[in-house]
Amino acid sequence: MAKSAEVKLAVFGRAGVGKSALVVRFLTKRFIWEYDPTLESTYRHQATIDDEVVSMEILDTAGQEDTIQREGHMRWGEGFVLVYDITDRGSFEEVLPLKNILDEIKKPKNVTLILVGNKADLDHSRQVSTEEGEKLATELACAFYECSACTGEGNITEIFYELCREVRRRRMVQGKARRRSSTTHVKQAINKMLTKISS
Repeated sequence: MAKSAEVKLAVFGRAGVGKSALVVRFLTKRFIWEYDPTLESTYRHQATIDDEVVSMEILDTAGQEDTIQREGHMRWGEGFVLVYDITDRGSFEEVLPLKNILDEIKKPKNVTLILVGNKADLDHSRQVSTEEGEKLATELACAFYECSACTGEGNITEIFYELCREVRRRRMVQGKARRRSSTTHVKQAINKMLTKISS
């Protein structure tokens, strides 16, 4: 059996947007009513995505880390889930600044991320429209999902699977680019040696 691909995913968003509930819903298909919002947890999960076994390490950030901690998490992660709460406009407005920090830290690479509007079951208290979420996702050039960790509506599994696919696609592209540049170096070195011999 082939070794599984390892993917490091980090979930970011303001405290209280439902990051932990989202991760737990993905891992256990259950909703947890009570948990400590100040806790940061890392989960390991194996899944078969497109006939390949993928080992995910999912970091559920507390949403109230200091800058140094947050930057460490951003350096660690390869794929990011940026979560906001559709009933809390402030949490939505924090997404873009978060993405800018990510860009800064991950430079020159493009950041692989997915935007998630959580608490879709609370449509009656909605402060952020679906269209606004879609528009922001277009600006961020990423996929967008609205879901509810509480009821399980919206394809929560797909969010994490799609992010894994994206991380692996990026890796393949970067791997190819790296291989190309190393063959060019080898060719140049051989040509230099040949020139020396013949001169």
